Amino acid sequence: MKRIGFIGLGHMGKPMVKHLVEAGFQVQVFDIMPQAIHSCVEFGAIPCDTPSDVAKNADVVFTMLQTGEQVSKVCHGEHGFFSTLNQDTLYIDSSSIDIATSRALHAECEKRGIAMLDAPVSGGVTGAENASLTIMVGGAEKDFERGKKYLEILGKRIIYTGAAGNGQAAKICNNMVLGISMIAVSEAFVLAEKLGLSPEKFFEVASNASGQCWSLTSYCPVAGLVPTSPANNNYQPGFTAQMMLKDLQLSQNAAQYANVPTPLGAEATELYMLFNNAGNAQLDFSGIIKLLKS
Repeated sequence: MKRIGFIGLGHMGKPMVKHLVEAGFQVQVFDIMPQAIHSCVEFGAIPCDTPSDVAKNADVVFTMLQTGEQVSKVCHGEHGFFSTLNQDTLYIDSSSIDIATSRALHAECEKRGIAMLDAPVSGGVTGAENASLTIMVGGAEKDFERGKKYLEILGKRIIYTGAAGNGQAAKICNNMVLGISMIAVSEAFVLAEKLGLSPEKFFEVASNASGQCWSLTSYCPVAGLVPTSPANNNYQPGFTAQMMLKDLQLSQNAAQYANVPTPLGAEATELYMLFNNAGNAQLDFSGIIKLLKS
């Protein structure tokens, strides 16, 4: 039986672990929160005391954490799993982190003779629970082919994006588009209402015209127009404003890294910062329309 190590058992990591257990793998888990470990043990995962324990005898190790600093710490820090990772193990980082940290980890793995993939995901908690994530993968193609069978348990679309860090680049650029487009859709609905146009009629026009986009037709920020919209449930999150702000900040970090101006990305980051600071961090990111209406 293949053995998998998994570090980071939050809203995304826990359902991913469950799918791997259900697929027949022996999954060793760690999180800094004991209750998170316990919740995974309940469906068959094996608890570990440290990140280094997770990697012992593992064929694959996943990390699913929030920041580059956290990923680096579980790799290099006290009880970091790089100390027990063997050269036959594949390391897959599914966290969404900054490009510089991701590429530095790839370089460190290359020095150690360890195969690594950066494989951030899109689809939110619902996608993780339904194993319908889109997974963007960077690293050597031979390592992608090796890791694909594990990733296919977790997602429906597994896209190889090229060299080390390119998975992170794809995720960051995609979510910058998403943040900007949600603001644009929200602004348009606010303006349409002020001009006397009903949300229903504006939606009918825009969804059948050149304004059509995912933020409008799949995740509309106005209640009652799209069945899958969090607006129908007072903006209870599929993807929180806090997480959108994190990804937009990553986009600005990446823009600096690449010396590329992204004025709309920068403005979107500022607006989501205002929205978060107003006490809305745990609302869905589509709730940004509330800020634009005020």
